[in-house]
Amino acid sequence: MQMNPDSDTPQVRGLVVAGTQSGVGKTTVTLGLIAALRRRGLKVQPFKVGPDFIDPGHHTQAAGRVSRNLDGWMLTREANLALFRRHAGAADLAMVEGVMGLFDGFDGLSEAGSTAQMAKWLGLPVLLVVDARSMARSAAALVHGFKTFDPDVTLAGVVFNRIGGPGHLQYLEQALGQLPGVRCFGGIPRDPELAIPERHLGLVTADDHPLADKYLERLAALMERSLNLDGLLDSLTPMPIPPAPPEKNDRPSVRLGVARDRAFCFYYPENLELLAHAGAEIVPFSPLADRQLPENLDGLYLGGGYPELYAGELAANDSLKCSLLDQAEAGLPIYAECGGLMYLSEAIRDLQGQAYAMAGLLPLQVRMLPRLRTLGYREITLTAACLLGPAGTKARGHEFHYSEITAAPQGLRHLYRVTARQGDSTSEGYGVRNVLASYVHLHFGSNPALARHLVAACRRHKEQR
Repeated sequence: MQMNPDSDTPQVRGLVVAGTQSGVGKTTVTLGLIAALRRRGLKVQPFKVGPDFIDPGHHTQAAGRVSRNLDGWMLTREANLALFRRHAGAADLAMVEGVMGLFDGFDGLSEAGSTAQMAKWLGLPVLLVVDARSMARSAAALVHGFKTFDPDVTLAGVVFNRIGGPGHLQYLEQALGQLPGVRCFGGIPRDPELAIPERHLGLVTADDHPLADKYLERLAALMERSLNLDGLLDSLTPMPIPPAPPEKNDRPSVRLGVARDRAFCFYYPENLELLAHAGAEIVPFSPLADRQLPENLDGLYLGGGYPELYAGELAANDSLKCSLLDQAEAGLPIYAECGGLMYLSEAIRDLQGQAYAMAGLLPLQVRMLPRLRTLGYREITLTAACLLGPAGTKARGHEFHYSEITAAPQGLRHLYRVTARQGDSTSEGYGVRNVLASYVHLHFGSNPALARHLVAACRRHKEQR
């Protein structure tokens, strides 16, 4: 972090790492740059464009600082800028990993939700990652299209990934030299051993596959050898970061249990922070390892993750399930998203047809599918008062799962009207007693009142108890 000599405003260099499409190696390049710059003694604040939970977990481990999601569809421009300034101001460099291809977003007509939109909002240049396999001079045509498609996007330069060797890189540099104003910062050779394992929701999580120090050191060394890091850093102009207004924190008044382990690890940091600002003491627990819920809880938050991978362990933990059921019957407010919904169901049935008994708070079952069931942004509108607010309350989030609900009774209460990007609406958000469960991962930053209403519901339960 630099200081403006004429004021106390911090100045930070920033960079957006974007790709021509998904799968070109954005995450590997981002992690490598973070590790290499940290090795040089720089404080790097990572960010991720889009609703993804997994990449930020790896960023956090590589940077030693919590990665934050930026999203042009779930959050307003003002909310994104405030989030960026609040966390970038304490770093030397802000590293923003994009989503999909540079111009891909909510639909094919606008830039909403795209990396390009976020780069323009933040005023940051873009480092374009190009998968150069089976390509030479054609790479220049590809880069030319990305440079000219939107003149308002500043292209800092290009990194070629998965090159075949020095000769291949020379061809690529020769071709790119025909484009004025586009720098090549180097080429990264193919190395399958540096790939992060994947599973059905994307890369494995940092909880399941923590990046070893040896891996990060190797990745950092590869970036130092392969890229012109000095040139890249010199090309980034420090930008002033206006100080964020101080956040008002209510004194903790309720204890909110939050499921945190390998099976439940999908949470936006802002959701938990907004809950804390509203007066919740966050009390982590593990449905995999703990035999009882923490004492004196006033509410529960069960986030998403991979309960299907640990269905046997979750099913075998009868003590925790009984504790959960007892508290639910006593009226404990419980909010669950995606994996949390699956855990609160009667059973999860795997691809082989075997059923694993879950907590049984919701009168429905879930079965896994071999293919993606649904993916996309969602806007929800509450159709009745519930834990998150009064009827008519709106919020935004996303849905991404390989399972579906089966055996749900006709009379099960639906508390959401969910609107997808095509404008189609469905009923969702399942309510039983004081339980609210949904497949939709909501970003509380889209409507901070959600956190206040959830904490208020916990506080009412505490007073009644």
